[in-house]
Order: sequence, then C-alpha cells, then structure tokens
Amino acid sequence: MQSVFSAIHVLILGSVVGVSALSFIGIAFFCVSERTIRRLLFSFVSVSTGVLFGDVFLHIIPELADRGVLRSGAPAILGGVLVSFCIEKFIHWHHCHILPSETHYHPVGVMNLVGDAIHNIVDGVLIAGSFLVDVRVGIATTLAVALHEIPHEISSFALLLFSGFTRTRALLWNALSGTTAILGAVFTIAATGTVEHLSEFLLAFAAGNLLYIAGTDLLPELHKDTHAGRAVLQLALISAGIGLMYALTFVI
Repeated sequence: MQSVFSAIHVLILGSVVGVSALSFIGIAFFCVSERTIRRLLFSFVSVSTGVLFGDVFLHIIPELADRGVLRSGAPAILGGVLVSFCIEKFIHWHHCHILPSETHYHPVGVMNLVGDAIHNIVDGVLIAGSFLVDVRVGIATTLAVALHEIPHEISSFALLLFSGFTRTRALLWNALSGTTAILGAVFTIAATGTVEHLSEFLLAFAAGNLLYIAGTDLLPELHKDTHAGRAVLQLALISAGIGLMYALTFVI
C-alpha cells in the first residue's frame, strides 16, 4: 500500500513540476512579434475555456457524484469560486493602490509576480488534490491547468517586459514564480493524511476555482473580439477543448 502511495506522490510532483516548467514558455517568444503572440493567445484562451469547463462538468463533478459527496461538496465548489474572487480582488486592489516609484521596474510587474505565485500555489493544491481522489481525474485536471497556464504565462511574460524587465530577467522571475506550485502540492500531500476527506474537499474546491477562471477571466477576454467570423472560430475552439476532455474519459 505504501508503494502505491509513493507512486502517486511521484506522479503528483512530476505533474506539478511539468506545469511549473511552462513558465519557461517565454523563451519561445524571444524572437516572435507581438502580433504573432496575440494570435496564439486568442487560440489558447478559446481552447482553455472549453478545457476548463469540460474538466469540471465531465470529470470532477461526475467523480464527486460517484463518490456520493456531490451534495456535501457543493459548499466547497462555492468556496472555490469565492476564494478565487478574493485572491483576484486582493491582487487588483494592490495594482490600483501602488504609487509609481523610482525603481527600475514598474510596480505592476512586481505585483504580477506576487499574484502569479499565489495563483500557482493554488494550482499545486488543485493538481495534488485531484490525483489523491483519482489518477484519471488528476491527469485531466493537470491537462486543464496546463492549457490554462500557457496563455497565462505568455501574458505574464509580456507584462513583465512592459514593466521594464529584460527578456532574460522576465523569464527567470516568471520561472521562479512558477515553482510555488510545488509548495502547494507538498502541503496537500502532507495534510491529506491528517485531515479526513481533504482530497474530496480539494476536488470540489478545484471545480469552483476552474469555473471562476473560465467564467470570469477567459470568457470576458473572448468577448472583447466582436468580429462575427472570430466568434465562430472561438466557438469551434471552445468545443474542441470540451471534446478533448470528453475524449479523455475513454483513454484514461
């Protein structure tokens, strides 16, 4: 039994490290134009929206129902939404109330790193909690988080450049921020053995967090583009993301 748990722990840490490594994605854009980056963001945001919704409704909620904890887990889903709201409000509040300084870096870039660190800790908790419930759900959630992180990391890299960071410093600081996901995963692994039903709670919490990201961060970005042709493409890419999550129910 102990060896099974150890294997799961290794799988959790490997998945979290893999997602954290996406913070190095900025290196791929050292020689890419801003126009190309924007086009990539459009596609990734659309697919990510479908993936996040698909993971919640095709994997997480059915898993909670199969375990008979969907009703008791509903408050945790709401808690995931509310906690995500509070974290984002905290970050935005600091963005609005920090005065310009004489430092080389614009404060918004520093606060973006702080916000990313908090966000990545939550990602580590979500991935670890999902694996501890079911390996299949953990794989699907890792994929959902990873696809969401790609446009997020590209945006963070661009914001750090805007804030005065060199490309090398932006890449390194963004990568350092990404490693905080490991802290979230290690905390979850350590706490699971001492807190009863923690994994089910974290899985429900993850559903609320992913719903919040998809509904308040990603969908509004897609609504900024009002071109009819692009709307059709957005719907197609969202559907592709949902389809990918549906396909995973058969292969994992």
